[in-house]
Amino acid sequence: MASNEPGPVTVIIAADVQAIRDNWGWFLLLGLLQIGVGTAAILMANLATLASMIVIGFLALLSGCVQLASAIWGYGWSGSFQHVIVGVLYLVFGLIVVSRPVLAAEVFTLVLAALLLVGGAMKIAVSLAVRFHQWIWIFVSGMITLLLGIIIMSGWPGSSFWVIGTFIGVELLLTGWTWVILALGLRNIPKSDRL
Repeated sequence: MASNEPGPVTVIIAADVQAIRDNWGWFLLLGLLQIGVGTAAILMANLATLASMIVIGFLALLSGCVQLASAIWGYGWSGSFQHVIVGVLYLVFGLIVVSRPVLAAEVFTLVLAALLLVGGAMKIAVSLAVRFHQWIWIFVSGMITLLLGIIIMSGWPGSSFWVIGTFIGVELLLTGWTWVILALGLRNIPKSDRL
């Protein structure tokens, strides 16, 4: 005869769900903050682009220092020379990006445009060649990706000042809305009296 008592895994999952549910307000706050920062990044895309380049540069400098430190601590290890090379490359890259953030943004934007062009063309080619079920959606996605690459490339290097900041802002905006929707969904989960 089967018991109606929940199993241990069910109890653990229910406890986790309740713990998350009890903190739905924090998820909502996180989402609203990300929506605010994302909106600001879109409205001030130039500043967001330069700030992101500087952050990337400092992260590369930090990574270079960590790589060099690991090479020093692991002196005598056969892989320490590779850590020195990688550390020096990170430091050089970080110094270039921090000292020339506009140039870095131009290069990043050019690479991004090229990736969008190639990615869009590949999606279009695959969707037309294979014609699998619902192929039209991959075709439309490829067209949008290709068009975005063309827009960015045709405005380059001027597009470098707004593209990265806008993309970061859109990402923050979408992630913020995801957190808001999650928080509102968690709020509607009924409290469990069994825990």
